[in-house]
This record gives sequence, C-alpha cells and structure tokens, in this order.
Amino acid sequence: MRMVDIITKKRDGHELTDEEITFFVKGYVDGKIPDYQVSALLMAILFKGMNKREIVTLTDRMEHSGDVMDLSDIKGVKVDKHSTGGVGDKTSIALGPMVAACGAKLAKMSGRGLGHTGGTLDKLESIPGMNVFVSEEHFRKQVNEIGIAIVGQTGTLVPADKKLYALRDVTGTVESMPLIASSVMSKKLASGSDCILLDVKFGNGAFMKNVESARELAKVMCSIGNALGRDTRAVLTDMEQPLGYAVGNALEIKEAIATLRGEGPKDFVNLCIQSGAIMLEQAKIAKSEKEAEEMLKKAIADGSALNKLREMVKAQGGDVSYIDHPEKFPESKYVKEVKANKDGYIKRIVALEIGESAMRLGAGRETFDDVIDMSAGIVLNKKVGDKVSKGDILCVVHTNVEDHAHILKDIENAFHIVDEFVAVPPTVHDYIH
Repeated sequence: MRMVDIITKKRDGHELTDEEITFFVKGYVDGKIPDYQVSALLMAILFKGMNKREIVTLTDRMEHSGDVMDLSDIKGVKVDKHSTGGVGDKTSIALGPMVAACGAKLAKMSGRGLGHTGGTLDKLESIPGMNVFVSEEHFRKQVNEIGIAIVGQTGTLVPADKKLYALRDVTGTVESMPLIASSVMSKKLASGSDCILLDVKFGNGAFMKNVESARELAKVMCSIGNALGRDTRAVLTDMEQPLGYAVGNALEIKEAIATLRGEGPKDFVNLCIQSGAIMLEQAKIAKSEKEAEEMLKKAIADGSALNKLREMVKAQGGDVSYIDHPEKFPESKYVKEVKANKDGYIKRIVALEIGESAMRLGAGRETFDDVIDMSAGIVLNKKVGDKVSKGDILCVVHTNVEDHAHILKDIENAFHIVDEFVAVPPTVHDYIH
C-alpha cells in the first residue's frame, strides 16, 4: 500500500477503505509517512469529504493510536461533556459539581485555551494550589470517591490527533467537518466515559458561525459516538453573545461559585440545568427531564453542588478557602467601567470582540507560551434584550495592561444599541440524540 495512491483516490472523490485509513493513521504516528503527504490527504478530505463509515473508522483509529483510559473500576455510569468552545464558557466548573451531587460520575479530561480566555484547566488553576495534572490512579480514585475530577489530558492519549491537529492548523484544513468531528470524538472516546454530552456552539463567538453548520457537526459527532458504543447526545447553544456575565479566568471561577450558590446569570443557569438534565438521563439517574431538573435545582438549593466543588478542589490540592471566600481572588490594577453612549435596547454583544479584547487585556493566549493573567477579563453588566439609558454601565473591565484605552473603545463598540425593543434570545436552540 502506498500513501500516494490513498491521496489520489481521495482527491478523485472515492471512499477510502478501513485498511487505507488504518495505514495512513498508523504510518503518520509512527513517523513513516511525512507531513507533506498527510497535508495533501487532509486537503483532499477538506474538498471531497468522507462518508459516515470513513469518519467512524478514522475516529476509531485515532482513538486507538495511543493509550485508552480504562474506567471500568469506577462504580456507576461515567458521564463526560465537551464544549466546542466559546466566550465566557465556564460550564464544566458549575455543571460538573451539579451532576456529581446528583449521583453521576463525571470523569472529565480538559484542555488549555488558545485565544479568547484560558481553557477549563487554566480557569481551575486560578485557584491557588489546584493540580490539574494528577496520575491516572489518582484520577480514577477521586472519581470513585467523590464523583468528580476535571484534569488535563495525558500525553499518551490520542497522539494521532496531536499530530494531525498541529498540521491542520498550518495547512488551512481546520474547517473540514470529518476532521473536526474525528478530532473531538477520538479524544472523548479515549477518555473512557460511558456517556458524552456535546455542547456545540454557534455564532460569531464560536467556531461554527451558524446553527445549520453546528447542527451538521453535532449530528456527525453523535453518530460517531453512538456507532462506537457510547451514548452520545448534543445541545446546540448560542454564542452570539458571551455566556453569563464573566469573561476571564478567576472571574469565571467566581461566577461558577455564584451559580452553585443559586446566584448565577439566568442564561448560564438555564444551560447548566438543561445540560445536566440530559446527563442525568444518560446516567440512568433520572427517568425524565423534569425529574432531573428538580434534582439539579435541589442540589443547588441544599448546598450539595457547591460542596462537590469544594471536595474536588480539595482532592486536587486547591485552596478551598477561595470557594468560600471568592473575594480572596486577586484584583487587577485597573478596574474600568464601559458606559452606554445612548438610550435604547441591546441588540447584540459581539462575543468575538469581547473574547479578543479579554485576551488583549491578559486573560488569554495568542501562543501556547503566553502567560495568562488570571485576574484579567470583562464582567458584563447588561445582556442582549436589556433596556439601557445613556451612562449606564455596560461592563466592567479588569486588567494589568497599562495601555488599555484602545481596548476599552473596542469593547464599547461590541455593544450594539438600537431604539426598538429586542427580545431575549434562548441559550439552547436544539437537542440532538
């Protein structure tokens, strides 16, 4: 078998056999097939696509290109969630403790962030002492004992994805649906959970810019997971504006804590309740969505969800006093208000602009070597649909960057205010299973 024949076959729009996909994945991971040939195949896949069988096979071979987590010694149904990423997305940090408090076992492996703000791991690391890189034995023991662990992916999981992802980034092939789906699902499947909930975001602050492409991606990923023996479902959620109010690492941790205290932003709470209800159904803990929602609301009301966050932080070496006293998180040197320049209703808050501004304030990375300022970010005071008067505070900016005046202007421009009434948009637009 020759790689050049596989490239030309896909270039001409033909299906690849399981053996050809196995040959290419194994050969690339083993270093026997060079980058330039794999780049050519990735471009052919971008243009010609793959059918369901090809995508399932590609995902399976990527999943098994390295170690696969065996979580069989963890009692109960293991649930996992994955977000395709957005601005202000601190969902796992609140949702995880909520579902764990209801009896589900959340065994989650997360990544670092590149762009808007940090990823889930970066946000957790804003809690002093928090260790997100525990041993596999510690990970399994922690999930067994307290029902939740959120840790970094080990270096031996899905090496094929690491190599392919880096190559896609520099060859203009990131946007390929089969390559996106196999990348996400190979990592989720290798992490070993029984059930997966995907939060597929769409809008200007998300990777998928419209609900149609998000729905297509969600359907492909669900079909992969279900074909490979995992209960996989998806919600389609709005990222036309930031999720919740807080954008930035420690700021988002504080908002997740407030949510577990019953004081969270309405859109964020709704997403956590709706997503959690699906996960509890997947875990066979609740018989209906209504029953699951009541369980989750009770976990917030009785403090058991917040206590799960405390237990997780303690188990991973973090300073639990920050959960009880979030005011201990350090403040930025500069705390500035951005105000409305006219009366009206907020029609749009450009999530991408808010996210990129937060990054320039210090809350995110442009390269993986950049150091994140955990205190930096933006806390919205208004959301889409809110009525504002001239001079009202739209948001509060936190930064240690000296030269920030131009960033404040960009943030002000991200708020679009109109004269006519604007309805509050839903957060969750669809559910796919």
